[in-house]
Parts: sequence; C-alpha cells; structure tokens
Amino acid sequence: MTKPTSKSKRAHIISHTHWDREWYLPYEKHHMRLVQLVDSLLDQLDQGPDFKSFYLDGQTIIIEDYLQVRPEQKERLEKHIRDGRIVIGPWYILQDAFLTSGEANVRNMQVGHRDAKRYGTPSKIGYFPDTFGLVGQTPQLMLQSGIDNVFFGRGVKPTGFNNTVSDAGYESSFSELMWEGPDGSKVLGVLFANWYSNGNEVPVDEASARKFWETKLADAEKYASTNELLYMNGCDHQPIQKDLPEAIRMAEQLHPDIEFVHSNFPDYLSALKESAVQELSVVKGELRSQRTDGWGTLVNTASARVYLKQMNQLGQAMLEKVAEPLASFAHLLGHPYPHDQFTYAWKTLMQNHPHDSICGCSVDEVHREMVTRFDKSRHVAEALIEDSTSQIAAAVDTSTFERYGEEARPVVVFNTSGWERSGVVQMELDAARLYFREGFSLEDMAAKMNAIDLSGRILVDEEGKPVPCTVEDLGLQFGYDLPDDRFRQPYSCRRVRITFEAGNVPALGLKTYALVRMNSNALSDSNAVAGESVATNATSTTLLRGERGIENEYLIVNIADNGSFTLTDKRTGRTYKDLGVYENVGDIGNEYMFKQPENEVALTTKDLKAEIRVIEDAPYRASYEIVHHWEIPESADETLDREQRELIYYPHRKAQRSKQMVTIKIRTIVSLSRSGKGVKLETTFNNQAKDHRVRALFPTDLTAAVHHVDSMFEVATRDNTPAPEWQNPSNTQHQQSFVDVSEDQAGLVVANLGLNEYEVLEDGRNTIAVTLLRAVGELGDWGLFPTPEAQCLGEHSFQLEIIPHDGNGATSGAYIDAYQFQIPWTVAQTNVHPGFLTPSNTPFEWQGDGLAFSSLKVNEDSGDLMLRWYNMRSNTTELKFAASESIPQALEEAYQSNILEEETGKLNSSIINESSTALISKEWALQAGPCEIVTVGLRR
Repeated sequence: MTKPTSKSKRAHIISHTHWDREWYLPYEKHHMRLVQLVDSLLDQLDQGPDFKSFYLDGQTIIIEDYLQVRPEQKERLEKHIRDGRIVIGPWYILQDAFLTSGEANVRNMQVGHRDAKRYGTPSKIGYFPDTFGLVGQTPQLMLQSGIDNVFFGRGVKPTGFNNTVSDAGYESSFSELMWEGPDGSKVLGVLFANWYSNGNEVPVDEASARKFWETKLADAEKYASTNELLYMNGCDHQPIQKDLPEAIRMAEQLHPDIEFVHSNFPDYLSALKESAVQELSVVKGELRSQRTDGWGTLVNTASARVYLKQMNQLGQAMLEKVAEPLASFAHLLGHPYPHDQFTYAWKTLMQNHPHDSICGCSVDEVHREMVTRFDKSRHVAEALIEDSTSQIAAAVDTSTFERYGEEARPVVVFNTSGWERSGVVQMELDAARLYFREGFSLEDMAAKMNAIDLSGRILVDEEGKPVPCTVEDLGLQFGYDLPDDRFRQPYSCRRVRITFEAGNVPALGLKTYALVRMNSNALSDSNAVAGESVATNATSTTLLRGERGIENEYLIVNIADNGSFTLTDKRTGRTYKDLGVYENVGDIGNEYMFKQPENEVALTTKDLKAEIRVIEDAPYRASYEIVHHWEIPESADETLDREQRELIYYPHRKAQRSKQMVTIKIRTIVSLSRSGKGVKLETTFNNQAKDHRVRALFPTDLTAAVHHVDSMFEVATRDNTPAPEWQNPSNTQHQQSFVDVSEDQAGLVVANLGLNEYEVLEDGRNTIAVTLLRAVGELGDWGLFPTPEAQCLGEHSFQLEIIPHDGNGATSGAYIDAYQFQIPWTVAQTNVHPGFLTPSNTPFEWQGDGLAFSSLKVNEDSGDLMLRWYNMRSNTTELKFAASESIPQALEEAYQSNILEEETGKLNSSIINESSTALISKEWALQAGPCEIVTVGLRR
C-alpha cells in the first residue's frame, strides 16, 4: 500500500474484537458468546470480499476455543485465515506483562507461532492493546521474534476511569513513537491514544456519520504524526459490524478528500512507514505510566488475590526451572523429550495469564477455575519431573554405597538452577518395602514393617563422609509403583523424612547421598548422633547464639521483643535494624486499585510484644518462631457499601474503617542455614478481616535515589521518588523475584515467592515494603461486580528471603541467591546399582560475569538443546559454556538463536580436554551485549 496522492489523508479502519476469555463473566459464558461471534464472522466473510478482514485479537487460543465447540468449521475457518481475511497470532494468549515470567512469555510466542502456522501465517504484530504496562525488554523480545512494531494502549499516557485521557504530560510527541529497550533494540510503537475502540460502531446514516467523523477525525489528527489515521473498529467482546462496508461508503461521501479503507495491521504499518516525515520521540525502557497522577496505573492488580500469584510462581518454576531442565538431562541420556506433554502443561498454565485472569481482577467464578488450571499444569509438571528423575537416577553409579549393606538407601539431589547451589533439602524416602505380590497378609506386612529398626540411620555422601541430617520416622505407609510393562504394584513401607544441607551441588546437575546404618564398618567417620542428627564437628552443632540469635559464617540475626530482627552482614560490617515489622491499613479500593482511607494512621507490630521460641536447632539450620496476636478493624465501615453501589470513583471515596476489631495471629518462622547468605521468613495467618492490606517492612537505611527490581529478562532501575505529576499517596510497583536497595558498599535484597507488589517508602529509611495480602470486595472498572472471595478470608502463607550484599547485587551473588530461592530442590530415591554417570555430575558448565541463566529445553523440530541467558548489567560480558564428557553422545556444534529457536549464526569451538578414554569436551564462547537475551542451540 502506498501513500495516496489525490487524497489528503487516509483512514485505516481495522475490524477486531478485544476478546477477554474471562472477566466480568465466567469463562464459559464468554465462550458461548465467542462461538456466536466467530459463526457470524465466517458467515460475513463467506458473503464476499466486501468485508475485507478481521483481527482475531485474543490470539491463537481463540481458534482452540471456537473449534472445541465447532470442530466441523475447521476447514472454513482455515480458508479465511490462509486467504488473509482472518489475521491470527503471534501470541497464544494476550498475557499480562509484569506478572508472567520471561520464559512464560517466550513459550507464549513460540506456541502462538507454532499454532498459527498450522492454519496460515502468524501475524508479525506486537499486540498489547490493554496490557497494564509493558516491561522494558519488550522491544528486544519483539525483534527476536521477527516483529518490528508494538501496538499498545497503556504506559506512556495518562489513563483514568473509563480510559479518558488528559491533554498534557505526554512522553511522546505523537501516538507514534520509537521504543527503545535497555539493550538498544528499537521498534516502532503505536499508541492507541484514543483507545482500541476509537472506530467502534461506525454509523451508516448520514447525520450520525457526519457527527461521528467530525469528532473522530479531529481526535486522531490530534495525536497522529502522519496522515495515516488508525481507527480500531471493535471493543471488548464486540460483535462484528456487518454493515461496515456501507458505513465506509457513507464516510467517503461525506469526506471525499479522505481515503477510507477497510484495512489491516500490515497494510497500516506499511503506509505509516512510507509516510513518516516527523521525527518521532524515543521512549526508553519500561512503560509504567509513571508520568501520570498515579491513579490509573492498575499496578495494584499485582496484589489482588495473592494466592493466584503464588500458584503462578510455583507453576512457572516447576515447568521452566525444574521439569524442562530435568527432561533435557534425561534426553541427553537417550530418553524421548515429552514435547506434547510440555505444550499441554504450558498451555494450561498460560490460560491463566491474560491480564484479567492473573491480575486477579475478575469475578469469583473465573478465579476458582484458575485454581483448577494451576493444579492441572503443576500435576503434569510433577509427573514429568518424576519420570525424568527416575531415568537420570537409574544412570547414576551408586555402587559406591554397596559397602553399607542391603539397608543403604541412595538419594539423588538435583540442582536445576543455573548456578552451583547449597541449601537445606527435605524428602521422604522408604527405608523398607514389602510388595503385596510377595504374598504376605496385610497384617503380616504391617507387623514386619512396624518391626523395622530405624535406629542408627545416618546420611553419607559419595565419599562416605557423614552429613548432618535429621531423620524422622513417619511410620507405616502405603505406596504403589506404576510400571510401564505391567499392572500397578502396591506395597506397604516404613517411611522416613530426612532433612539435611546439600553442599555444592553442580549447576544443572546432581549429587548423590545415601541413608545408611551408622554401625557399618564402612563408615569413614562415626562421630554421629544416631537416629536424629549427625555432625562432623561437635563444636559446630548449633547456629544459635545468645538468647535470641542465629549466626553462621556470613550473617548474624538477633530478634527483638517485638518480633522484628536485626541482621548484620559480617562481610561488610553493615547492620540492618527493625526488619520484619508488619503494617496494616484499610483498603477501600477494588481488585484493580488500592485506596487507603483518608487520614488513616497505619497500624504496625512495632510496639506489640511477640511470643518468641526456638523451634529448630540442627547443625545445618536454626529457626525461631515469632507469634503476634494483633487486633485490626474487621472491615471498612458501612459507607463503603454505599459508595460502591453509587459507583463512586475510588480516589473520591470517603469510607473509613470499622470500629469493630478482630484478632489475627501472625506466625513467623525466621531461619538461617549453615551455608545461607540470606535469612528466610515464612509468615502464616488466618485472615478474618476485610477491606485491608498487610505488608512486611524492611528498612534499609541506605542512601539511594534509585533501586533495582527483577523484571522480565532484566534487572530494572527505578526511581525511589515518583515524577512531579504523581498525586496518588501510594507508589507501589511490580516485581518478580526480588527488589534491591543499595549504595556503594552495601545493599539489601528482599526476595519473594509470588509476592509481586512492593514499595520503596519515602520514610527517610528507604524501607522496602512487600505486600503480603490485599483484601477487597469488588471487581471495579465499569460497574459494580461484587467479589466476596477477593477478601481472601482463611489461611495464607508467605515466603521471603532477606539477602544483604556488598552494593552490587549482580556480581556479589545476591541476585543469584534470589533467583535460586524461586526454584524448589528436587530429590529422588534410587537403588544401589552401577551407572555411567558419576555420583556428582552435570551435563553443562558455563561462566559469565553478570549473566543470569534462564532456561534449558529441547527444540521440538530439531531435537537440539536450547539454553538461554540474559545479561543483568548494561555492559558487555563474555559467555563461555561447555558440554560434559559424561553424556553418551558428544554435542558437536553450537549456534546462536533467537527466542523462536531459529538459528542466527554458528559458534566456533575450542577443545578444552582430550584423552584416549574420554569423549572430547568442547568449549564455545560469545559476547553478550548490554542487557542482551542470549539463546544458544547445541546439536550432536
């Protein structure tokens, strides 16, 4: 398409419907409306070329949803897609940007492209119409997907109630801009300055059309940098406008100097690029609506229904950080990679990732169904993990434990993070089994298992050295095997729970231990406490210090009467005080937005005496329990109900908190392990209050104007003080794994599991406040939708880790610790047997200062191993990596790839070790640019 010569302007009208799969209606009610919409669309397209095209906004999952009900329409649907009249992709779903992981976004793009190619060609449109802000790495992700543009509706303009806009404070001179990521990647950005419905329901009759276009033309011209004007013909769940061709003809009659076209995104982009004459503004980094009054950012969806965020964090970690690396390891040993199962698990998880879903801002029925999806996806991941660990463990040579006799029970500890790791591991294993097939009666099996003597059992490593360990007898248990070649095999067993600290487990690798009987002559060290714990040095059996202290090589923790604690970093000498105080305030907002009652003074536990006691004193870890009995208001007062019914915009509400009080019991466990460089907190309470927010406070007392926060493939830098335009008293922000406040010689990282909202307070102490729970009773947005389950009544548990460092979180290892905190340990019981894998083993080794390891998986088409890193820093660094000699077949070739796993260039190798009895191990190297996302493929 070329720029018109005889017409002064061109109006591109693009038909679409913004399809939220679930939101103010449950999924199936939206689903039934979708079937009606696509039926109508196909009928309209069948009538001829007059209605030219339609953009399937909800991305490729919409095809699945439709064909689930109308499978007989597949050929008809496919024809219009291949003819370019229905435009699909590139995503599987339209996800939220800040609450989904980097790898989840990559899988989303990969699955969307793969599914779209089954029907036609995926559109190369970076589409984010209603995303609640955008992460800084979006331009790089788009370019690596072959997409040079982004269409979006939020992030660089003031957006308020009902998507109204103001006339000042724009970060861009026009609705078109250049968006630059932290690595320097640039894409053309198109802002829906008048929203993605500015061409909705175009009138056909002359009078209405005249008025419509008089307004719409002026609105678009106000922001457009060229004479190519964009009109989005559709809105949320909008039926198609069947008479749009007639409406376009009427517009042409009214405005003969303007060319009106039923357009599509590729044609609009082509015309826009050809006609560009104005110099566009360059907007850099994250798009978070920071240059606004702060009332419409929707950031508080990060704390709506926190339980969903916690389930999502676990689900993502189980797939991308555990199941995929283990299945890749097993694949290197000759086992098939379960591609279809992973796709199913990822799709099920990603169905919870649209913004109205993962953000927790829908009706209760939606979020109930999400819980089921999270469970389903996690159960698939757990099944894949079990398969992979059994395959790998079977290849590990555990014959070194033969010397301990028939009672030796080897266990393999897997570290699926990208760095060497030490930490406390807990697992259940069977000390003895009797299978039903052996012919004993149930009574005899129970008697034999109950008679097993578990005394004297200790843990040893592959060298026979005792490892400090706690062994708990769980008594008689039932279990079963599900063999691949015969019927299920039930058994009775005597089960124990072992807890110990696994030390220096290789990155992406394993380390093997065994539970053995202490009186074996084969033990290299008998300094042990039978049946409970083992210590290799009697002078270091406890980490407890003083009345309420814990100390290891790196840190000192002391707990005060009020339950807060002081943390001293022995490496830097810096002490952090008053950590772990809890704050409670009212919330008269909704699922989208937090609003504290006016003039309310926050309640805290600072002046509340706590109950404090030791609950764990083991050689590998010490823990205190801290209990607060805290009275807080039971809810908002009755004014809130009236204001909600009257649809009063939440910043203008006047409700206060009730005078009636309820008591919540907060139980906090503070733990420090022997090798730990951070203090771990687990907080639990039964919430019986409504309309409120609970946060944990961590004063840093560090001098800093900015802070650093984990985002998608990036450690972003943000200002502590908001822009001058900011009016909202709250300045909460999104995070993924951690937030960090630091100065030249010291810093404090607060890592979390699924707690995506934080604030660095302007309190003179640069306190990091992490939201634990936010309880509200309505959806918000365009009407009144009560959501009593968003009050989050009942039991809740939250996990944090506090990690001090030397002022540089990327190089000190603090960020690595925070990333490893996200990843659960994996442990598998196995037998004593020979194998070709050494008891301590890893398939890969790598090094690179400032690089974060992100994923290891297998490409579905090529079978190549795909590894990904990203540079946490804004300077170039070198990545070196090598394949282990222990795998059956050598990996001979490496190449660089984009996130779609398309090869972009070969990598040269060097031989780092060669012998007559071992495979040749090769090393590859490449330069990782500032903030670059690097994907590497390895093939045999």
